[in-house]
Amino acid sequence: MIAAPHCFESADSTPVAAARPLVIVDADEVLLAFAGGFSRFLDARGLRLDLTSYRLHGNVRRKDDETALLDVEVSALLDEFRTELDWLESIDGAAETLAGLASQAGIVVLSNITPAQGPARMRNLSALSLSYPLLVNAGPKGAAVRSLARRAGQPVFFVDDIPQHHASVAAAAPEVLRIHFIGDDRLKPLLPPSEHAHFRLDSWAEIGALIRAKIAESGV
Repeated sequence: MIAAPHCFESADSTPVAAARPLVIVDADEVLLAFAGGFSRFLDARGLRLDLTSYRLHGNVRRKDDETALLDVEVSALLDEFRTELDWLESIDGAAETLAGLASQAGIVVLSNITPAQGPARMRNLSALSLSYPLLVNAGPKGAAVRSLARRAGQPVFFVDDIPQHHASVAAAAPEVLRIHFIGDDRLKPLLPPSEHAHFRLDSWAEIGALIRAKIAESGV
């Protein structure tokens, strides 16, 4: 049984075992089905998510006349949606794969949310058997990943859906093995593989197999 997660606002204070490999994972669209949850949220308000590009602004439409909401309206909806982050569903295979990896590597969730949203996100993760330390971040993730990687054993892995974060990590911590993964099948065709990631994988089963293989190669 994994203990309840704790929320950290600093990478330097997040617990990392120096002798163990480390897996750093994003939350939305990696562990948690953000787009599916946001779609249900919009549906209850007479709106729909038009999945024509990998962005939210410009892609929220009214059901009655198909007009797109203004960016400021979408931002307000996102703020409302994010006030409660404890009910999203998990991405298929995430909990099982990470549970299987936990005996070989440390696991940290690195999520771009505000500190105030941390407790709700922790409740969500705990309810889905994803009870790992949660690190709150803002903006590019390279600095946080560098700090975590410097204190961990080798190898270190980073799993995220956003290409900009892979670029940031590639610049700040190039030794980290970067895996580009998008959990929602509807979103995968909308974004090409990140040029700054080492791999683009399509399932948590593939991610788990790759991480286990790389750990075995390292001789840990």
